[in-house]
Formats: sequence, C-alpha cells, structure tokens
Amino acid sequence: MHSLFLFLETVNYPILIGFLVSSLALAISPGPDNIFVLTQSISNGTKSGLATVFGLVSGCLVHTTLLAFGVSEIIKRSDALFFAIKLFGALYLLYLAYQVYRSDASIFLDKENKPAKTPVKLFWTGFTMNVLNPKVTIFFLAFFPGFLFSEELNTVIQFYILGLLFMLSALIVFGAIAILAGKISKYLTRHQNAGVYLKWVQIVVFVGIAVYLFLSDK
Repeated sequence: MHSLFLFLETVNYPILIGFLVSSLALAISPGPDNIFVLTQSISNGTKSGLATVFGLVSGCLVHTTLLAFGVSEIIKRSDALFFAIKLFGALYLLYLAYQVYRSDASIFLDKENKPAKTPVKLFWTGFTMNVLNPKVTIFFLAFFPGFLFSEELNTVIQFYILGLLFMLSALIVFGAIAILAGKISKYLTRHQNAGVYLKWVQIVVFVGIAVYLFLSDK
C-alpha cells in the first residue's frame, strides 16, 4: 500500500489527462478502424461490431510492447536520440494533419450485404488489421514518448500504462460506435457536414499534440 502511494505521488496527472483526452479525440475522428466497426455493426449486428472492436484494441498491445522495450532503451542511452524521436513525432503528426486536410471530408459507409463472418473471425480480422499495419507502430512511436508522466517510474511501465489508457479510450469509443451503429449511420446520412467537423477535430488534435511533443521536456 505504501508503494502505491509513492507511485501516485510521482504521477503528473495533467499529462495523463491530456493523453487520455487526445486518445479519445483521435478515436472519435473518422478513420479506417472506426468506419470498419461501424459497417460491420450495421451489416451484421452489434455482436459482430464488438468482436471487431476487441480485435482492433487487442492489437494495440503488440505495438505497445514493441514501443516499450525499444524506445525505453533509447531513452536510457541518449538524450540526443530521444530528442530526435520527439522531433520525428512532432513532424509526423504535422504530416498526418496535412494529409487529413487534403483528404475528402465525406464519410462513405459500405453497407452491402456480404457473407457474415463469425465473431471469432471478426476478432482475428480486427487483430491482424491492427498488428500488421506499420502505420500504427509509427503513430505510437510519434505519439507516446512525449507523454511520459513520471520521473521516478520505469519507462517500460509508463509505456504500458499509456498503452492501456489508449486501448481503454478506443474500447469506449469503438464500443459505443458498435452499439449505436444504426443511429450513427442515420445521423451521418442526414448531416453531410458531420464529416467536415470531425475532419477539423482530427487536424486540431494532430497539430496540438505535435506542438506539445516539440515543447515537452524529457
């Protein structure tokens, strides 16, 4: 119990809250993962959508592990290398913001009736979609290092805590999408400007995180 209190005293809570808010905003913004969850839920039901969600979220654990054990060693060995990672992260996030800016704000939902997959198959589809996507690894590398929240706690543990918070935010948002798929689909059909608003939310979040990363200390 005493060690728990010591741990809680070393945590920079504003950093953790900022990370969680950023993660939630990114999960809400339209992308291939949440659109895939939405279409699966519309086509095959909530159970199928939730199976996809659990697969996608579970894949994040693999990326978190790669990040935790790789970047933690770099942080230990060199301040210059860590600064280089931070700079890369900020530039990459600005690049993502530019890509979103150039993209079409329309949200396309493919609702064609295709052969339904079992929840187990959809879980593995979501898992492999996430794990085999190198962009997720690069994003984690760009996003996580600037949100280390304790000078005392081992960096591997910190990365796992950030990974679990990121997974929790994705689970909450994607799970809500799966459960409310019908209503969300009707809303997007009726409100064509929704895609534009969500597009700019994503741009603001990417730029904000990039600025934060560049200005943050080790």
